[in-house]
Amino acid sequence: MKVLANDGISQSGVKALEEAGFEVSTTTVAQEQLINYINTNDISTLLVRSATTVRQDLIDACPSLKIIGRGGVGMDNIDVEYARSKGLNVINTPAASSQSVAELVFAHLYGGVRFLHDSNRNMPLDGDSKFKALKKNYAKGIELRGKTIGIIGFGRIGREVAKIALGVGMKVIAADMFIENAEIALDFFDGQSLKFNIATQPLEAVLKEADFISLHVPAQKDYVIGKAQFELMKDGVGIVNAARGGVIDEVALIEALESGKVAFAGLDTFENEPTPAIPVLMNGRVSLTPHIGAATNEAQDRIGTELAEQIKNILLNA
Repeated sequence: MKVLANDGISQSGVKALEEAGFEVSTTTVAQEQLINYINTNDISTLLVRSATTVRQDLIDACPSLKIIGRGGVGMDNIDVEYARSKGLNVINTPAASSQSVAELVFAHLYGGVRFLHDSNRNMPLDGDSKFKALKKNYAKGIELRGKTIGIIGFGRIGREVAKIALGVGMKVIAADMFIENAEIALDFFDGQSLKFNIATQPLEAVLKEADFISLHVPAQKDYVIGKAQFELMKDGVGIVNAARGGVIDEVALIEALESGKVAFAGLDTFENEPTPAIPVLMNGRVSLTPHIGAATNEAQDRIGTELAEQIKNILLNA
């Protein structure tokens, strides 16, 4: 049985599959050539991340496919229900990258409150000639401890963000349409553990109270945060989107940044990936990463081995 990991897979995942008798290809096939490649090579399992799309035409044209796997959480690049209606197994790894995404959120938050994203742009240019001026510019940072973080979307990743926030000493509030409350277990290196029960609130209440906002929702038809939502926020709020592009109205975000309503934004996902809007990329108050929330070595190892286990369970135990 043949597996095509079109957007790559960790070596640990390849090893686990090969040891179970699967033939694994990590060739990156162009989208327009994918149907022909799958049929020519009799591929039974197609693994993707975010680059490759799996739509109805491919599903209909590739009868050898038995499994479509997404290395990560969201599956908006796969026609999931259609695939399942055709008898295919559609799998993903919802828990594997949660911690990695949460840590990136705090990389953006710490960078934002201490102006690191802007300082790292300007120090190479002017650090030798305008050191004192730059020092003055970046001398009004704030601390995260004691502040309130509002988490929009309180699933696995949102809860991992909550754990870090609690460890930092922040107050955690959350909004979620489907979750009323959640128990957060904060585990420490020496085996001690503390548990926190966090009840979710209406979105409007979270927007009004939060000093910082982090989004962890799936792709939406409409914006979760637009002009009306920005108006509800505190002046000087910081906002991070490491969820999906399109959940924030980027035009409204730039306006809020320019007016001072939003002090800074951290963006890992964008409305127009893979060509984000130039006004977003060039704004000095935006901390930027190119959709790397799950891109740590540890997360990719977990994703690879989780996918391998699911594939083995489906195909070898059928």
